[in-house]
Amino acid sequence: MLKTILHRRSIRRFEQEQIAEDALQDILQAGLYAPSAGGRQGVIFAVCQNQSVNERLGKIKRANSHPHMATETSYVSKEQPSIADDPTITNAFYDAPTVITLFAPKNFLFSVDDCAVAAENMMLVADELGIGSCYIGQGWTAFADPYGQDILRQWNIPHGYYAVMQVLLGYSKEHDAHPASKPRKSHRILRF
Repeated sequence: MLKTILHRRSIRRFEQEQIAEDALQDILQAGLYAPSAGGRQGVIFAVCQNQSVNERLGKIKRANSHPHMATETSYVSKEQPSIADDPTITNAFYDAPTVITLFAPKNFLFSVDDCAVAAENMMLVADELGIGSCYIGQGWTAFADPYGQDILRQWNIPHGYYAVMQVLLGYSKEHDAHPASKPRKSHRILRF
């Protein structure tokens, strides 16, 4: 497992080929078996493989996201720019063929934490299977217009739940050029 943790990177350039169904099921199972506060299992995983829906929600998210744009010394990624790095990127889902939105109860103290550990589990299994992934925060911005609200109704998302984040899945366009690990910063572990 440590090898997978050390190998996994965020991928923002995807092939349009859809991931295999058996791989998707393994990734979802990893999310379902993630730790959850009190064992509540409150996270709902909405899997969308509809290209037009994903593109439209990704564009809505981009339009509603206002990140501080990157500078020469402060950026997310030079190798695979994010929407904060490149204002010309119009789809916050980077044209990933599979987008999983993680929904959780609005009124539960540990909703974000439960989604985050589920997302990490899913991204690690995706990497083991040769599938690229990327974690996208502030999931609610993708649904912040009438189209997004209509999608929530179509998906039967329960009242009182909100989109915490998205996990993007797909095969990396750079099959032979997996992003390199950045050197680990020193002095991050304190021992007493």
